[in-house]
Amino acid sequence: MGITTYREALNRAMVEEMEKDPNIFLMGEEVGHYQGAYKVSQGMLEKFGESRVIDTPISENGFAGIGVGSAMTGLRPIIEFMTWNFSLVAIDQIINSAAKMLYMSGGQFPMPIVFRGAGGAGGRLAAQHSQAFESWYAHIPGLKVVAPATPKDACGLLKSSILDNNPTIFIESEVLYGMKGEIPEQEFYIPLGKAEIKREGTDISIITWSRALGFSMEAAEDLAKEGINVEVLDLRSLRPLDEEAIIQTVRKTKRALVVEEGWPMAGYGTHVAYVIQREAFDYLDHPVERVTQRDVPMSYAANLERESLPNSTRVKEKIRSMLE
Repeated sequence: MGITTYREALNRAMVEEMEKDPNIFLMGEEVGHYQGAYKVSQGMLEKFGESRVIDTPISENGFAGIGVGSAMTGLRPIIEFMTWNFSLVAIDQIINSAAKMLYMSGGQFPMPIVFRGAGGAGGRLAAQHSQAFESWYAHIPGLKVVAPATPKDACGLLKSSILDNNPTIFIESEVLYGMKGEIPEQEFYIPLGKAEIKREGTDISIITWSRALGFSMEAAEDLAKEGINVEVLDLRSLRPLDEEAIIQTVRKTKRALVVEEGWPMAGYGTHVAYVIQREAFDYLDHPVERVTQRDVPMSYAANLERESLPNSTRVKEKIRSMLE
């Protein structure tokens, strides 16, 4: 095992797959000469050239559409959005073209395309640049949605996404790019739709993904000092969803708390709660609870941003109340 950052893990995944398949290319704003807005594509232009690492104008709808068309002809594009907030400009191409093409063409046009980029809140980037869109895209049949929380998961899941013949929404937390973690030195893949227990426990299950895993793990470690043993399940991919892993952990601990960075109304955690009540209702000793972002647009002010986001303190308070 070696130590690498989240951004380096993503870079490694793309480089490894592009070295093996000349049909894979990267396209997006500043991915080439600037080497990525978050330096995820560092060194790739020099390695693969301008025909495979393609800088675009600020025109998300345009280059997302080019990606869809190229996937229809047999290429395997990776489309980088500088931030998922900008994907709103391209949402027609993602939902009405990429997600539906295989179905509408009667299976004639697979759609091997990855849309990836920074998601969630950054640091004082305010309301229009601090949004978690997992629940939006997970709602759409035809799309796969991935939200890794560690460098290892980012690398293994991105490699699997690139090889998948379906359009994949790959959301990278904006604040995790510099995060370091262990990663196998040999090539590896992590299958989509397979959750992972990040911490074993017996008293309550936290079900989470992406940046919220950090809040959850911090809370679990603090609560362990109080004698509360928390299990933490990282979903990793939201569509497909590992329902069996959710059911197993809830049956084990009898309590479930969903922690997510998105807003509460119609958030993805509501679907997780539905799965739990459908398949594990008789095992519950307490209603399923959630910790989410506050139901407001994100503020620019640092103190209000901190107050808006989920954090370990809110997670701990909720868990203590569930165990009373």
